Amino acid sequence: MKDFKERVKALVARHEQLLSRQNEPLEGGNGIYTKYKYPIVTADHTPLTWRYDFNEKDNPYLMQRIMMNATLNSGAIKWNGKYVIVVRVEGADRKSFFAVAESPNGVDNFRFWPEPVTMPDDVVPATNIYDMRLTQHEDGWIYGVFCAERHDDSQPGDLSAATATAGIARTKNLIDWERLPDLKSKSQQRNVVLHPEFVDGKYAFYTRPQDGFIDTGSGGGIGWALVDDITHAEIKEEKIINARHYHTIMEVKNGEGPHPIKTDHGWLHLAHGVRACASGLRYVLYMYMTSLEDPTRVIAQPGGYFLVPEDWEYVGDVMNVVFANGWIADEDGRVLIYYASSDTRMHVAVSTIDKLVDYCMNTPQDGLTTSASVETIKRLIAKNKHQEY
Repeated sequence: MKDFKERVKALVARHEQLLSRQNEPLEGGNGIYTKYKYPIVTADHTPLTWRYDFNEKDNPYLMQRIMMNATLNSGAIKWNGKYVIVVRVEGADRKSFFAVAESPNGVDNFRFWPEPVTMPDDVVPATNIYDMRLTQHEDGWIYGVFCAERHDDSQPGDLSAATATAGIARTKNLIDWERLPDLKSKSQQRNVVLHPEFVDGKYAFYTRPQDGFIDTGSGGGIGWALVDDITHAEIKEEKIINARHYHTIMEVKNGEGPHPIKTDHGWLHLAHGVRACASGLRYVLYMYMTSLEDPTRVIAQPGGYFLVPEDWEYVGDVMNVVFANGWIADEDGRVLIYYASSDTRMHVAVSTIDKLVDYCMNTPQDGLTTSASVETIKRLIAKNKHQEY
């Protein structure tokens, strides 16, 4: 057996090679965005000191004492000139926690900060927390809104019965977090997102009301609610602004991704849609736009999906899934879209504000029937009859 120090040295070298690997844009694609060859963050990217005991006496075989299972569903923010994501890291014990990773360019060389986030508990501690949306609000705080999961004690004999609420925390440095009371709502809430600006002097939330932990039930889609006091946030009135529809990519459920990006033409929204298929639930991403004057009014919604799992992205802990709750708009108009594939690893796709607005404003909407889809295709064919290509 190799000397312990030699094995540690080789382990560190392999890890550094992974962290410093340059990413490569993929050729082809749909012209809307560019995907990249390598995932930006995987379980193997987590710091070695989180996983290994480097005391030779206590760990002579250099085993991982704490194993990491997945890195997924990351919030994102531009912070001190760096591209920062707050990653949902899932351990082998199935518990998720938040950890901050940063990159100098947004597409590779992501490195985790030395320690995971210490998130204070609410009055009733959660068993699991995950999927943080980050919002740099005009009130001066950075807010993290995330799912807080607890066992449903009304069903003591069912260990899979759970409840979901929207946890809320805020920070000024992404290190020290102040936990606020969970969002109060008549229904369970997942995929809750804070709008970055006050609306009518109030905090605005995108919601996803649902009857149960998994099933949306009577929940009709992406909702909107105004809250007077975020330190005691309570939803009293809620309306659906982006509804689910039969036989579409959002038939089973849909939910807001990151908070929308403000443009000269309207608010750009990235969301996920879910439909049932023979292999289970299929998660895809889609986009829509709302009015600057009235953020609840949809002004454009391209038909169908925007981004789906491709090739090996299809494979992972939960197959056939892409999910995004973080993106960053650069000052020069570049947009970095951070998405997870199959609840396993994080990726980046790069576009621009102009491309995304064009995509939203000029892509046909879903006509909701086969005949309408055929007519849409025929109109494009007719338009192209006299075009050279």
